[in-house]
Amino acid sequence: MDGDFTGPQSGPMETTETTETFDRLVRAEFAPKSVYLNTASSGLLPARSVAALHEAVLLRAEGRPLTSLYEDVEACRAAYARLARVPAARVAAGASVAAHTAVIAASLPAGAEVLTAEDDFTSVLNPFHVRGDLKVRSVPLERIAESVRPGTALVAVSAAQSADGRVADLPALREAARAHGARTYVDFSQAAGWLPMDAGAYDFTATVSFKWLLGPHGAAFLTVPEDFGGLTPLLAGWVAAEAPWDSCYGPVAELAHSARRFDLTHALFTFAGLRPSLDLLGELGVAAVHAHDVALADRFRTGLAALGHTPLAAPGSAIVSVPGLGDRQPALSRAGIEVSDRAGNLRAAFHLYNTAADVDRLLDALSG
Repeated sequence: MDGDFTGPQSGPMETTETTETFDRLVRAEFAPKSVYLNTASSGLLPARSVAALHEAVLLRAEGRPLTSLYEDVEACRAAYARLARVPAARVAAGASVAAHTAVIAASLPAGAEVLTAEDDFTSVLNPFHVRGDLKVRSVPLERIAESVRPGTALVAVSAAQSADGRVADLPALREAARAHGARTYVDFSQAAGWLPMDAGAYDFTATVSFKWLLGPHGAAFLTVPEDFGGLTPLLAGWVAAEAPWDSCYGPVAELAHSARRFDLTHALFTFAGLRPSLDLLGELGVAAVHAHDVALADRFRTGLAALGHTPLAAPGSAIVSVPGLGDRQPALSRAGIEVSDRAGNLRAAFHLYNTAADVDRLLDALSG
């Protein structure tokens, strides 16, 4: 990673030592071979996670017991719970946001109204549509709080939009839902890891592991209320039992007393690699990561203005989407700069391993 590392932005409680610690931890874990500005698609794996994956694979290759891999699942559950600010008993470990959404969709009565944001990510939307007997209403993201009404059963929205990085006004949404007796479902897949979150403020939340949480593909977390919010564990297998190893044959006699009843069979290698990634985020602190990421995104926005480009409005987001520049993505990739093309827009996503020099190199490439 070339150039000066920005570290967390200075504040009244931050010191040079804090910045140096952030810098040291990140440099020890990441050495990308490109200017990687595509975390909104997939995050980079830290070195400690690569090592953990290697060790996990060796367990299988050498025929050794896999006990430690099951321990990784529970360690990830606890680490994510700390990140999400909920008890671990409210966290289920699954495989995809779509699967979690499907369980929520199945809990709704026929004819129930689900309020969503226009053009939100498909995994948040499609399970409600395929039911066929729900009233799914879509409105612009900026109007979602004001659009909650007495007949709304559930509000489902991404905390940060995948396409353009816009951040939902979650406090306003929560208050509007509460006023009308609606439940809330928030997908933090494009937010958890850089945007401070409080999953306990919403009925249900979900997150994938492979973006801002810096883990491998194959895991997703679901948070539920203490009373499970009326959900039925339709996808439950043996891991959803209170005593999994005693529930391998026949119907599960007793489901887990915690959110683990919504677990799906665990992708063990994924959790082995995710555990060190979550540990790293815990060491850095999401507040520091947030300050770092947003500062780089704002630097890019300022540079774009100097070049005569206007990004889509997404204040406070680590994701920047620029209309009309999506077709530059292949050439940028050939030049060693990784971004996304989303609906014709160039999408750049800034995370803890990026530097001010990365921003400037992208701006230089765009100016040419």
